[in-house]
Amino acid sequence: MAEAHQAVAFQFTITPEGIDLQLSYQALNQIYLSGVRSWKKRVSRMRNSLIKGVYPASPSSWLFVVIAILATMYMRSDPSMGLITKIQQHLPLSSQGQTMVSALVFSTLLWLSLILALRFCLKLLLSYHQWMFEQHGRVSNVTKVWVTLLRLLSSRKPLLYSYQTSLPHLPVPPIKDTVSRYLQSVRPLLTDPEYKRMTELANHFELNLGNRLQRYLKLKALWATNYVSDWWEEYIYLRSRGPIMVNSNYYGMDFLYVTPTPVQAARAGNTITALLLYRRKVNREELKPTRVPGTVIPLCAAQCERMFNTTRTPGDQTDVLQHWQDSEFVAVYHKGRYFRLWVYRAGRLLSPREIEYQIQRILDDLSPPQPGEDKLGALTAGDRMPWSRMRKQYFSSGINKRSLDAIERAAFFITLDDEEQGMRGEDPAGNLDRYAKSLLHGKCYDRWFDKSFSIVIYKNGKSGLNAEHSWADAPTVAHLWEYTLATDAFQLGYTEDGHCKGDVDRTLPMPQRLVWDIPSEAQVCISLAVAQALADDVDCHVFPFREFGKGRIKKLRVSPDAFIQIGLQLAYYRDRGGFCLTYEASMTRLFREGRTETVRSCSNESSAFVKALENGEKINIEYLPLFRLASERHQNLYRLAMTGAGIDRHLFCLYVVSKYLGVESPFLKEVLSEPWRLSTSQTPVQQMELFDLKNNPEFISLGGGFGPVADDGYGVSYIIVGEDMINFHVSSKHSCSQTVSNTFVSFISHYIFVHFVCGVHDNNKN
Repeated sequence: MAEAHQAVAFQFTITPEGIDLQLSYQALNQIYLSGVRSWKKRVSRMRNSLIKGVYPASPSSWLFVVIAILATMYMRSDPSMGLITKIQQHLPLSSQGQTMVSALVFSTLLWLSLILALRFCLKLLLSYHQWMFEQHGRVSNVTKVWVTLLRLLSSRKPLLYSYQTSLPHLPVPPIKDTVSRYLQSVRPLLTDPEYKRMTELANHFELNLGNRLQRYLKLKALWATNYVSDWWEEYIYLRSRGPIMVNSNYYGMDFLYVTPTPVQAARAGNTITALLLYRRKVNREELKPTRVPGTVIPLCAAQCERMFNTTRTPGDQTDVLQHWQDSEFVAVYHKGRYFRLWVYRAGRLLSPREIEYQIQRILDDLSPPQPGEDKLGALTAGDRMPWSRMRKQYFSSGINKRSLDAIERAAFFITLDDEEQGMRGEDPAGNLDRYAKSLLHGKCYDRWFDKSFSIVIYKNGKSGLNAEHSWADAPTVAHLWEYTLATDAFQLGYTEDGHCKGDVDRTLPMPQRLVWDIPSEAQVCISLAVAQALADDVDCHVFPFREFGKGRIKKLRVSPDAFIQIGLQLAYYRDRGGFCLTYEASMTRLFREGRTETVRSCSNESSAFVKALENGEKINIEYLPLFRLASERHQNLYRLAMTGAGIDRHLFCLYVVSKYLGVESPFLKEVLSEPWRLSTSQTPVQQMELFDLKNNPEFISLGGGFGPVADDGYGVSYIIVGEDMINFHVSSKHSCSQTVSNTFVSFISHYIFVHFVCGVHDNNKN
């Protein structure tokens, strides 16, 4: 009853003597402090808008310009060449006041002009991408001058979004170049007659319909910030009507060897605190802009805007991403019950120990789920159309809407899992595979797959993450997750008995249990059939490769990513007896609002190397030239994708235009229907400066993974950790007898990493 009393600011009753007004000063004080926090955030946003609006200059530079102009005027000189006098003529002030005000107006206009000039110069500099195609150690004079100028214009400490308006727009490649590169990419996959037919189809498209579609696309590129991203988000993600669990969402794992604490509530307390500290940095724009590793070249930070307080809501034809400016609570799931956990009190972020205390209260709550509540999350795991209809019919009003709003408006979602996971026990390899499957889909109802990301805290203190894909790509989430793990383990820390540090205010109100009124006919509609069948079909295998890492690969003087991609081509060839269309995700965040492009890793060069290797009896030095050609080709494809000269996003947008125009293109239809039987992605390591991996080698990250894209294909994610380790996550489907994740991993390990590399090094020694 005490909490209920403090939930209102005042009460009143009518007595014979008049109105008896009873104020709750504690509640009013909390309202006041919460309002102060809200206004502080508004002021901070206004300040940041000013700072990033004038970048690469500073707000204080205005004063410098004003003083310089006034000093010049004091020396009886007119720096404005008559403009100050003309401004004076339009000011209804005294003579002395006119001079001062007109000088201030002219100084401000001059300052703004200089800012626009500097931003234009910065945009021109960031549009230069030739540096990426130069050989290591052979930098041209032009690039050296470019680096110097870029460092000068980037000398001021930028905010997170300072570079956004200076980033160039993604260019539309010439249609001739795209068609030519496409034909090169499919050559190793087609027989001579098939390739001849595809060439004729492509040339006919280029000379006829293609040029018409290209004109519309160029018009969009002139008008829109990015000619790809909005269509990519809508048509690839939001319009998909199938389940997003497994098919779209992906996962991230905890440390491989270390669990900072075995206390579930404590791990949740530190994890939630670390995430909220990261959100604070994002809101205040205190994070450093992400850059191309080893350079000063910034990457687009637009994806950070929807990281928190975001959910994907289902619709009949398309889903919608909803984002709220702020949220002072998180949503928590435990044993079929949903809770709203307030993480601020009177404008103050709760301490990790206080959040642990609140989480423990949820764990100790023995109340049973309400009718229909325990399997409610299954709605987000199945097809989107049934979820949309259910949402409209049963969750659009009343207490169900209020409870659903609490989940969707939460900063993020937390699952307190009652299982234990991680690499443990007598079967560490099998446990890692089960750990991956648990994070990918769980029980199909104990995650909220629509949230921008959901955190899973297991009973033994292990943690993980499941992320929705439409709002951002994996590098953005990887940045968040690495910060969270490092902050949890190295900054927040734990006491000797495994609890969070800090004091506890035991007057905190209980976490709010969400209330549902789900009728029996709706409970029948909450079905696990589709999601459970999809989850049961997924085969996951996690493989930490410890023989060597990028340190040994670099001795071959090749890119570690190219090395691994060639290894994957060899593994697929050994597994399936041929080659397939291969998808490797590459970023296009050198451009404003850029997301990804596809690197078609199966090339003529890589297939020539694989065939030569398979036809030979043993490894020898003769294979090295073929290997280097394949590696260089892959690196060139990667650079083209990063600099806006990729193939697939351009063809995708041409296809969208053709649909809007109501015209059919046999070429585009065939291209867009080709299956990606090998879908690959490298998980980046971006935040290692938060702790020293050499001195803390046990704090190795496992990275994360995703489900297979094709029913008869593989999904392969890998993370290159330090100098001596590579972690692989391979997924496939049990329903396809030709794909077995464990077998594919064995081909990766044996045929490229042991057989080939050891042979190369032996020959190099000779």
